[in-house]
Amino acid sequence: MSQTILQKKRDIKLNFSKRSFNLSSRTHLMGTLNVTPDSFSDGGQFFEPEDAVKQGIKMAREGADIVDVGGESTRPGSDPIIVEEELSRVIPVIEALSKEINTPISIDTYKSQVAKKALDSGAEMINDISALRFDPQMKKIASEYQVPVVLMHIKGTPKNMQENPYYDDVIEEITKYLRESIQLAKDAGIQKENIIIDPGIGFGKRLEDNLNILKNLKKFSILNCPILVGPSRKSFIGKILGLPVEERLEGSLASLAVSIMNGANIVRVHDVKESKRVACLVDTILKAE
Repeated sequence: MSQTILQKKRDIKLNFSKRSFNLSSRTHLMGTLNVTPDSFSDGGQFFEPEDAVKQGIKMAREGADIVDVGGESTRPGSDPIIVEEELSRVIPVIEALSKEINTPISIDTYKSQVAKKALDSGAEMINDISALRFDPQMKKIASEYQVPVVLMHIKGTPKNMQENPYYDDVIEEITKYLRESIQLAKDAGIQKENIIIDPGIGFGKRLEDNLNILKNLKKFSILNCPILVGPSRKSFIGKILGLPVEERLEGSLASLAVSIMNGANIVRVHDVKESKRVACLVDTILKAE
């Protein structure tokens, strides 16, 4: 199994403006930095800019390869916020953080205006939960700046995505959606080597769907793009273990290990230090002869 996974990870490069990651060498970590008052995972703990910057620096020091800054909660049932509000949350943090760390910063947004301003302020990557579909201008920004872009699968919108989602074949349907998204990106002039795919754990998924995705993650390698997955602290862990979000570390780390074993190239995490240790151990096991 390890040889198969390593073969799929071979020669996968991710290029930023000032550096390049060899995703075949090890699993890379994306640290989650929510600059929101209502995130499901940290409840506004880093809403104040100075707190967010400190947390971003901490993540970088603990081994995050990317720091993903988001200014709008996309938890189930959440309402969208206006562009100006999102900008006021993320831009001061990105500007300050880009001067403090040498770690690439990603902007977690589906709004093209936010992405453009973030890239002009020091971000080097776009993480779009809509896979360029919510805002028609987003693909133009990603193409113009030629930065890595994450295309995530979502069924519906954050407001309604958990209202009775249903799939006949969740892996097949997500694969079809992501294949179409990749083509949409390429048609807009986005280079294939800049495209990362994310099956969207928790975004319009039932418990059984999330488990199916993690168990069969390697099937998405048919799309020939780096795979990002973010199970950290998600509700499926809480449902299985009967635990609130602040007690889901062990479940998050177990899901992280499974994700890496099944082919994840990048994992989106909240607990960087602990996740780094798990990723290092699993990577080492996979490389063993």
